[in-house]
Amino acid sequence: MLSKKVQDKAASVGFDWDNIQGPIDKISEEFQEVLDAWKEFGKSNDNVEKELGDLLFAVVNLSRFLDVNPEVALNRTIKKFIKRLEFMEFNTHKMGKDLRDMTLEEMDILWNEAKGSD
Repeated sequence: MLSKKVQDKAASVGFDWDNIQGPIDKISEEFQEVLDAWKEFGKSNDNVEKELGDLLFAVVNLSRFLDVNPEVALNRTIKKFIKRLEFMEFNTHKMGKDLRDMTLEEMDILWNEAKGSD
C-alpha cells in the first residue's frame, strides 16, 4: 500500500507515465534486470533484492493504471493459492499419499484439478 501511496503522490504532481504502456514497458525492463542480477550474483543478494523491489514497484504502478487495488489483488491470489493447495493436500491424503512423496508432474496434475474446482 505504501508503494501505491507514493506513486499516487508522484502522479499528483505530474510525475507519471502518459499512458499504460509506460508501466508495461517498465515491468518488462525490471523483470529482465532481476534475471540479470540473479545470473550475475545468485540468490539472496542485495542486488537481486533491489531489482526485485523495482519490479514489484512497477507492478503496483500498473495496478494503479488499471484502477486495481494491489493489496486486494494480492490477497485474493493468496487465498486462491491456499485453497488450491488445500485441495491438493486433501486429494493426496484420499489417495493414501503424501505431497512430499509426489513428483512435480503428479502435483501439477492435482494443481490443474484444483484450478478446475475454483
